[in-house]
Amino acid sequence: MTKEEKELLLKELGARLQYKLHCCVFKLNGDIKENDDVLYGVIGDNVMTLKSDKDECLMYYQIKPYLRPMSSMTEEESKEFALFQTDFYIDGFLYPIAAINMVNWLNSHHFDYCGLIERGLALPATKEMYKD
Repeated sequence: MTKEEKELLLKELGARLQYKLHCCVFKLNGDIKENDDVLYGVIGDNVMTLKSDKDECLMYYQIKPYLRPMSSMTEEESKEFALFQTDFYIDGFLYPIAAINMVNWLNSHHFDYCGLIERGLALPATKEMYKD
């Protein structure tokens, strides 16, 4: 994993903490420790999950989040997402809050808008994984 990929992964994990991000946890030897866990905390290069042992910290490279490919967006979600795009410019002014709201919406729906799946830093989520 490159330094750029490490930084991207850690930023994405931190940004998605509040959204109950599911992840696959790996042992140091590469075997799967937990197929489906939930991210609980990110401190520096360390990550904690709900199923982690008490006081156990995992390294960032032991985690692969489950994200939804952008192509999995439903028609209803697509219509909702389109509303954010029309709010960027109003009366010739750029409104950064619209971009922030759009990113928060993408994170809350667990979409992979940074290409983590293609880079091998995330796994595709199953359809049932994030059903409310």
